[in-house]
Amino acid sequence: MNYTDLLLPLFLVYWLIVMILNRRGTLAKYNITAYGPLLMIRTTKGQEFLDRLAVHKTFWRTFANIGLPAMLLGMLIMFLLILFIDYSLITSFQTQTVPQPTKFNEPRNIFLIPGINEYIPFYWGAIALIVTLMVHEFSHAILCKVEGIRVKSMGILLALVPVGGFAEPDEEQLLGKKEERTDIEKESRTEESRVDVPGTEEPAEPKRIATRRERVRVLTAGVMANFVTAIIAFFLFFTLLGSISTVGDVMVTSVIPGSPAQLAGVNQSTILTGINDIKVNNASDFLSYASTITPGSNIKLNLVENGVRKEINLIASGKNVTLAGVKVLTVTEGSAAQTAGIKEGMIITRIDNTEIKELKDFINFMNSTKQGQKIDIYLLSNSSLDASTEVFKGVELGKNPSPVNVNKGFLGVSYSPEQGAVSYSIGIGIGEFQAKTYLNMLKSIPSLMTGIYGWVIIFGLPLFGFAGEGFPGFSGMLMNFYEPTGWVAVFGVVVFWMLNALLWIGWMNFYAGLFNCLPAVPLDGGHVFRDVMTSFLSKVFGDGEKVERLSNTIVMVFAVLILLSFVFVMIAPYAAHGF
Repeated sequence: MNYTDLLLPLFLVYWLIVMILNRRGTLAKYNITAYGPLLMIRTTKGQEFLDRLAVHKTFWRTFANIGLPAMLLGMLIMFLLILFIDYSLITSFQTQTVPQPTKFNEPRNIFLIPGINEYIPFYWGAIALIVTLMVHEFSHAILCKVEGIRVKSMGILLALVPVGGFAEPDEEQLLGKKEERTDIEKESRTEESRVDVPGTEEPAEPKRIATRRERVRVLTAGVMANFVTAIIAFFLFFTLLGSISTVGDVMVTSVIPGSPAQLAGVNQSTILTGINDIKVNNASDFLSYASTITPGSNIKLNLVENGVRKEINLIASGKNVTLAGVKVLTVTEGSAAQTAGIKEGMIITRIDNTEIKELKDFINFMNSTKQGQKIDIYLLSNSSLDASTEVFKGVELGKNPSPVNVNKGFLGVSYSPEQGAVSYSIGIGIGEFQAKTYLNMLKSIPSLMTGIYGWVIIFGLPLFGFAGEGFPGFSGMLMNFYEPTGWVAVFGVVVFWMLNALLWIGWMNFYAGLFNCLPAVPLDGGHVFRDVMTSFLSKVFGDGEKVERLSNTIVMVFAVLILLSFVFVMIAPYAAHGF
């Protein structure tokens, strides 16, 4: 059963129940507010915990003060990035070179919502989102306590499942904005009045409105917390990554029915490390050894299956045939490969005069190409590696979408380790993945972060990877190529779970922090931008309502421009090529 197919009906039923309970007033009775399917479940408990955290006022104020230049830098970077993207798209319209719409243009992939954004794995993305929201919101709450601003309530955000936490500061104190209070707030204020002015019914003193400096500290605390969390998560990720080693580069990707391998119990997705204790490092080693096998000879396969090393013995059959190639896993929509008629499942055997016997051959050739280069590709039209099915495709390479490989040609296929070579005498097909090289590239990222190149790689890693393939973490087939070593080996698969969680916590906290830096209300960056703008204009024109109105107008213009830019990025490729 595909449980993903049940998610939408279940969510719709949940939303219907929320609507009914909200209309009947049941949710309000329990101090729950519904915003569509999103529920804010409030409580006034936890205030003492915040008070204890806020005791070290000097530390938290320093923490928030550092956050201001970090936010202003993030604000500048994000705004310049938006301007650059808009300029590039407008220029491409003028030169009629607007790129074909891709998955990046789809609205669901603009937002960092697990289960909706197809690049973010649901479970690790959900964990990362919860951590991101909690550190952001509770940093706001702690700074509110430090600056003497009342925290009205705390709680969790629920949308069928918990998606984060929140803390509600008194916006009248923080922003000078009056709003109606919920039942829980009214009850809380009544209790406060009884404590503050016992024995009298006189109203409490007017609230103290936060100064501009205090407000900025509260607002920057959330972004600063996201950035610090990202740094810690990435530090732990790369530290733990040092304890991961490669099992091997060769995987058993198919087992021929009725073959010696199937009868002996060889399974797919098993890593082949050797034959008769002779190490198999790549597809060439496998092909070289398999070609010498004689019918009836005893064969011992050295394998690793789900982290367990094993040996399987079998007797080779009389079909001593070996063939090789690189299988096409997916074809990018609108790419040069799709235009040429290359389809999923085809096997690349030769490009121009270069034989593609293993994955390394294909990667090395593509690394030597450039945009607009014309190449001849020879493929087998099915996965049987039968030479009679070979077809020819002439291809003109397109522009590479990966910022890391922007100067290289782009074919538009992802390759699979499946069916890279096959030995009928043994009865297995193998595929080669550059697991050791890939791991070394991951481990080298911190050393590259002294320049822009390293930062581009790490923050584009889940989407682009190193060659446009994306790196969602150690899961699925990819995890079979690696194993934990040293002191972490006893934890087994848990090590990979920790790596995945750390990767996505770091990545999502960084992007959430950057997004909140945008100078657009209601984002934190919008409020800070307004305060900074008001402070600057006050020095020029003096304080007054005129300066306030001018600041609000400027912030509103920026907010509208940013919103229109997001819409433009989503619809421009479709407008150029037809919806």
